[in-house]
Amino acid sequence: MTSTQAKISRKLLRVFFANWSKGPIAEQRRKQESKTRFTPLPSQLVCEPVTIDGIASEWLSLPEADSGVMLYLHGGAYNLGSVKASRDLIARLVAATKHKALALDYRLAPENPFPAALEDAVAAYRWLLAEGTAPSRILLAGDSAGGGLAVAALVALRDAGLPLPAGAICLSPWVDLTLSGKSIHSKAASDPILDAASLARYAAAYAAGAPLASPLVSPLFADLHGLPPLLVQAGTEEILLDDAIRLAERAAQAGVLVTLETWEGLFHVFPFWLFCLKPGRHYSRRARLSPDSLAETLPITRRCMDNQRPGWGNGRYSWCRGILSACFPERGKDTAATRLRGLTASDV
Repeated sequence: MTSTQAKISRKLLRVFFANWSKGPIAEQRRKQESKTRFTPLPSQLVCEPVTIDGIASEWLSLPEADSGVMLYLHGGAYNLGSVKASRDLIARLVAATKHKALALDYRLAPENPFPAALEDAVAAYRWLLAEGTAPSRILLAGDSAGGGLAVAALVALRDAGLPLPAGAICLSPWVDLTLSGKSIHSKAASDPILDAASLARYAAAYAAGAPLASPLVSPLFADLHGLPPLLVQAGTEEILLDDAIRLAERAAQAGVLVTLETWEGLFHVFPFWLFCLKPGRHYSRRARLSPDSLAETLPITRRCMDNQRPGWGNGRYSWCRGILSACFPERGKDTAATRLRGLTASDV
């Protein structure tokens, strides 16, 4: 993304998100829902409501989405967000992964603070197992708070002795509710969507007295040993950049196979914004980390989108291309992956 494009994109997003975190929580939710009411969806998308242990959920499917099930946890800082507001992004993930999605309208704070959202995510995964879905055919996925919730759910499932899913996709994950990452401040001027003050309010409402550094509130501080492969993505212009980088670091140190992608000039949950995904974009670093092969740090760049025009088409957005190779390494090696040692925020 050129500097001019980045400036224009930031201005557009700042206007779009102006005052989004102001007012009573019900008003904030209404404003968020209203901004997505005109979002186009593919004509072949099938949405089917389902209730899981009292949790409102939705199946989203497209033709040929028969490779498995993606349990999707939407973003919204644990206080906002819904399946409805995330349908476009979820549908594109369905197209890219060929996994039909079970999207969860988990309970939100402040009405339902921690651990309500986590309990709902675990309950939905248990329900999939009870319905006969093999763990090897399940992906967990989420954006922002949903990305953090996916990691917390993996930790809870592991601790409960349940068979774990094939992997997890974390888009701009919020995994540190203490807001201790350096990018919280260093990227404040360039992030057009998030700000530290709003995140601090949402974190306090979600934790509701629980320690913000508790491993299941902020899974960055959890023991990550034994988790399945992770795909972690973030834009270089978001205040949660360090959350993504530190999650990848800690996961690799714990022996988890993790693929980290940081995309140059892009923003929080950038796949949601189609105007950011034009042909010819570059991402600043793509890396696969593993405990047995953490060699030298090597920054790389590579074209994304493969000159495809944005739109539905075959749905093979390159921001999704690493998903299956990251979560199903036995299905083929990704030759673009680079092994890293000691990746830090200063390297990006």
